[in-house]
Amino acid sequence: MPPGLALALLASGLLSGLLAGLLGIGGGLVLVPAFLFLLPLAGIDGPHNAHLAIGSSLAVIIPTAVVSTWRHHRHGAVRGADLRALLPGVALGAALGATLAHQLSSPALARAFGAFELLVAADLVARWRPPAGRRRLPAMALTGAGVGTGALSSLLGIGGGTLHVPLLLWLGRPLPQAIGTAAALGLPIALAGAAAYAWLGRHGADLPPGSVGYLYPPLLLLAAPAAIATAPLGVRLAHRLPVDLLRRLFAGVLALAGLKLLLGGG
Repeated sequence: MPPGLALALLASGLLSGLLAGLLGIGGGLVLVPAFLFLLPLAGIDGPHNAHLAIGSSLAVIIPTAVVSTWRHHRHGAVRGADLRALLPGVALGAALGATLAHQLSSPALARAFGAFELLVAADLVARWRPPAGRRRLPAMALTGAGVGTGALSSLLGIGGGTLHVPLLLWLGRPLPQAIGTAAALGLPIALAGAAAYAWLGRHGADLPPGSVGYLYPPLLLLAAPAAIATAPLGVRLAHRLPVDLLRRLFAGVLALAGLKLLLGGG
């Protein structure tokens, strides 16, 4: 791998981990567009680039979700009852989302991701939050909601925090608990999603040598350790930097990336 490309992958991982800790934004929002941009520079420009970018992003999220979940658990911020109710649906949904992605073309997946980035950018600026109050949903309803959030997360290669935090806030959970539980839910999404992308792509044509289905190990080996290293730093900086300003700047970056993917299809 050319040194410049390796450095770019390391930088992508560093940025994704930093922003995950600083703003509570999942690394997939950074990693998927970065991978889509970097794969052609590595000489990989086939019909499955979006599948490779999304599947590899989910694989990178696995170790970062483990680290994040453990840290939140130590602070008592993972609510076991919500986790148990949502986890089965989330895992099933992640497998279903990968199956849907397998049926879509790479440009269609890239455009879907671009549209989602625009929505997240708008939310970062507006800071929409559900009305305060404690609501109750049956466990089966939460499991059903998990199917939907898990499917969308796996389809887009994200850990699901942008979906689960508002859901848990709507249920009346405190923000730290909503973030901690959402981080824990990112692990089954990443595990089930990455496994499904690897399995569904195992017979794919025009995949680069060394790929494991829709996972491309060179992306993982450089981005994952970097993301793990900077996530704790992001958490510390969140208490020292003007996070509102940084949130708006990141929203602008996401909007530009989203428009490029939406209009160009990857």
